[in-house]
Amino acid sequence: RPDEIIFTPNGVSIEEINKAVEIGVTINIDNISILEQFGNIHGSKVPICIRLNPHILAGGNYQISTGHIDSKFGISIHQLRHVERIVESTGLKVNGLHMHTGSEIKNIDVFLRGVDILFEATSYFKELDFIDLGSGFKVASAPDGDATDIEALGKALSEKFNEFCKEYGRELELWFEPGKFLVSEAGIFLAKVNVVKQTTATVFAGVDSGFNHLIRPMFYNAYHHILNVSNVSGVERIYTVSGYICETDNFAWDRKITEIKEGDILVFQNAGAYGFAMASNYNSRLRPPEVLINNGEAHLIRKRENLEDNLRNEIEIVL
Repeated sequence: RPDEIIFTPNGVSIEEINKAVEIGVTINIDNISILEQFGNIHGSKVPICIRLNPHILAGGNYQISTGHIDSKFGISIHQLRHVERIVESTGLKVNGLHMHTGSEIKNIDVFLRGVDILFEATSYFKELDFIDLGSGFKVASAPDGDATDIEALGKALSEKFNEFCKEYGRELELWFEPGKFLVSEAGIFLAKVNVVKQTTATVFAGVDSGFNHLIRPMFYNAYHHILNVSNVSGVERIYTVSGYICETDNFAWDRKITEIKEGDILVFQNAGAYGFAMASNYNSRLRPPEVLINNGEAHLIRKRENLEDNLRNEIEIVL
């Protein structure tokens, strides 16, 4: 159902947002300019959510920290008076407040600080239906890795939220968008070892992939646990797992992995978010197939690309 989707764009045109209005999704606006344009066009006819920037630095990497003072995301909490003027002058109906401080957040205090800020901001909006804390739950990336304590967060938030609703004078809904938390561990990425190369300092396991398929290790310095499924019980050695792109596209440095031979299959865990969604055809490399495993049965859900796929949208011209 469209109304169960929240559209939270950043830096898009008002035309794109109007298309989302036609579809019927929940609109989440994160800047003053679009807020004013939207109000002048739609007035009170289309309820909106407003994304606020709480000025909280959080997240596992600066590139996925989205709630700090230098972030492009959200309307600063110090601009609420300006927001109020636009809402009053255009007749906008604000039915939700939203924030998202980043991803890979282990410390539940970040969420508790954020919700307190949103509670304060509600004084400007008397007809809210929900508060949305976005997401950012940390998933354990290694077997002994840390993760967000969801139970502790739920207990602390429930107490705060129930007390707030009494003070606000109406029962609101508390929303989360735990996309990565739900799908990260559901996906794995398989790559074949093309070459084992020993230099004067390093043993490389070069695979038939690169950051064109799984960019997170290079882009975010993200850790993905790697297993050699062709030699599960072998002796561990130290490898740097690298790709075939014409840049240093290492998936892992100096990683302990059971002995690797050319032709072995390596599995990269926690590739459900975000693997294929961030893949590209960089270096004219083709994207791999996707297979869904359901009740032990494999289903091909996306075909392997071929060269024709890569060239399909190119237009030949004569000069």
